[in-house]
Parts: sequence; C-alpha cells; structure tokens
Amino acid sequence: MPQANPRVADYPVDPQFLNRWSPRAFTGEDISEATVNTFLEAARWAPSSYNSQPWRFVYARKGTAHWDSLLGLLNEFNQSWAKSGSVLFVVISKDNFVPPGGKDEVPAVAHTFDAGSAWSYLALQASLSGWQAHAMIGFDKDKARTVLGIPDGYTVEAAVVVGKEGDKTTLPEGLQGRESPSPRLPVSSFAFEGIFKA
Repeated sequence: MPQANPRVADYPVDPQFLNRWSPRAFTGEDISEATVNTFLEAARWAPSSYNSQPWRFVYARKGTAHWDSLLGLLNEFNQSWAKSGSVLFVVISKDNFVPPGGKDEVPAVAHTFDAGSAWSYLALQASLSGWQAHAMIGFDKDKARTVLGIPDGYTVEAAVVVGKEGDKTTLPEGLQGRESPSPRLPVSSFAFEGIFKA
C-alpha cells in the first residue's frame, strides 16, 4: 500500500526523482528474473570514469537457493524488515582498471563514485517499474567477502533490498512513524557558485 508522498520540488524535475524513496515495508511478492535483469540493465548504462564500469552486483531473489545467505549478511535490525523484500543485492566495485591504451592495471580512483552511479540507476529503474529499492550499510562486509567469494581488489560497498511497497503497519511500531518519503535539504545548502561554503 503506497504511502502518501509529501515531497515537493523547489525547481522543475521529473516526478521519478520525487517518487523514488527507500521504504522498509514490503509485500514479499515474487519477482521475476527478467525484472531483476531490467534493473541491472539500467545499472549497466551508468556513467563511469574512462568507461571502466567497475560495478558488480551479486543478487538473490526471495525463495531461491542464495536468499538466506544474502539475508544473513545483514545486521539483525535490517534483517527484521528486509526479509519481506523480493530481491537482495550486494554492490561491489573493482579497485583497479586498465586505462585506454594501457597494459597494466592502475588504481581506479573513482570506483566507489561510479558504483554509486550504477546503484542509483538501478534504484530509479526499480521505481519506474513499480518497485522500490532501499540501500543499507548495516551488514557484515567481511562476511560478505567470504560468503560471496569476493577476491582482493574489490570493495564491498552496500547491500540493497528491492520489493513492492507494503503496508507500514507490518513494521514494528517504532518504524511505522518513519515510513514516509523523507524530505531533502534545499539546493542552496549544498551547491555554491564559484566558491565553497561550509
């Protein structure tokens, strides 16, 4: 049951930017492999430094063999609500790349920034497709590296749950009041013409 959206833009933007948010209440319904691939296809087209495309995604759909493994990476609080999602992702980035014309790998100084871009494309596509995505840092990155077989040279960035928005009354009482699209600071608080302002 979608919540009322109190967000209002100060400047004209596409409604998708106001409609995408990070709920915790999900319906738990099945998601098809094709739908997951649509989210990943959107992530594929994110921009990256030197077109290095450092992002990697490991995922599991609810009810499949790897769901419990990925859910078990989350801390107890996040497990309590993410278990009602439909698909879990772990976002990973490659630390090095071979630049155009090069032969050897060098540090990919923007790998984390670029992986964030890919995650945002995935989240926007999920929202456009009638789903919602919620990213989390409350999970065990070292355990993820072991359980998912992530080698050195890759950074474990975040976990993400995607699902259909559910009724907030399914959440613990303390979370129900927070289950609404959150506001944002005004542009003037983070964008400065010509010189930085603290």
